[in-house]
Amino acid sequence: MAPIAVPPGELDKRKIVGVNAETVTNVTSTDFPGHYPGEDHAWDIKSFSNLFSITFYKNDRYDASFSLIGIDASIANAFRRILLAEIPTLAIEHVFVHNNTSIVQDEVLAHRLGLVPLTGAAEGLKWIRYYPKQDEGDPAPGAADYNTVVLKLHIECTKNLDAKKGEDDPLKRYHNAHVYAHHMTWEPVGRQTTMFPEPDGVIRPVNPDILLAKMRPGQVIDLEMHCVKGLGADHAKFSPVCTASYRLLPTIDIIKPILGPDAKKFARCFPKGVIGVEEVTEAEARIEGSGYEGHVGEKKAVVVNSFRDTVSRECLRHDEFVGKVKLGRVRDHFIFGVESTGQYDSDALFLESVKVLKAKCTDLKRDLGNIMR
Repeated sequence: MAPIAVPPGELDKRKIVGVNAETVTNVTSTDFPGHYPGEDHAWDIKSFSNLFSITFYKNDRYDASFSLIGIDASIANAFRRILLAEIPTLAIEHVFVHNNTSIVQDEVLAHRLGLVPLTGAAEGLKWIRYYPKQDEGDPAPGAADYNTVVLKLHIECTKNLDAKKGEDDPLKRYHNAHVYAHHMTWEPVGRQTTMFPEPDGVIRPVNPDILLAKMRPGQVIDLEMHCVKGLGADHAKFSPVCTASYRLLPTIDIIKPILGPDAKKFARCFPKGVIGVEEVTEAEARIEGSGYEGHVGEKKAVVVNSFRDTVSRECLRHDEFVGKVKLGRVRDHFIFGVESTGQYDSDALFLESVKVLKAKCTDLKRDLGNIMR
């Protein structure tokens, strides 16, 4: 029996998740074999390639927004989880405090230092290996140029003898009253000088103006930091993103005319730019059954850009809009927002997540092959 041809537009309707006043409907995917009698929904690489697309809306260095269209929620969520927890980065792991007479306790200062995002040459970061884990009872593994990056911080607060009498601004009254991330210095070892070339490839804080501590004359901070490669799954400081999230593309269908003062009220129920107000044209008024007959020149509500909608459902709270509008989301249209901490460019992060997922699939395929032998 030949597969039944699906009517035009029917597949698009099936992809819409209904958003009602108090419920959400049609949340489960149905595009798999056996759900619709006579229809063939077997996965095919060719059809997937034709339907899948990526659209970028913003591609700044540390902030990207793009859509993945035509994939399942499980794949989109896999990318999100990999972005958060499975792309390796460099962060401060060990802090050796030689002297700290500031008011910030050693452990608190060490915690603050560990959360400072670092950056450096991309090739050098890939060259760095994971620091070997120490088993109980074994001697501590040795630090080497290929698994440890050393940073140092030595700073002392002193009085500024050139400050004006009566000056109450500590930044003018003292030297080094505030300790910032740019006071940390990188101590290259071995091949690190080659792998992290000056000036742009050296290991350094992403933001040099992160405040670490405040000091007063006589106080000193002298410490050494060892940075290692790690994953966000082990600690949040290794996560390469500030945030990585997605949302489904909203849909707004006005099924009955919304006219006059109601049109303006309807527009106020949505974020600015989602709903517009236009005049009913003569051509629209001549269409029988359109609901615009006899309303030439009156204001009507139209959907301008549903992409900006936050799906607050505010319009569903008002009786005058009951039965006039349908809200929904497109089930296979994922709008991603990725903000990098600075070790990777935001668009490169997504490519790294693809590599990680591909490696996982390769491992699974190999393991399945071993089971079948």
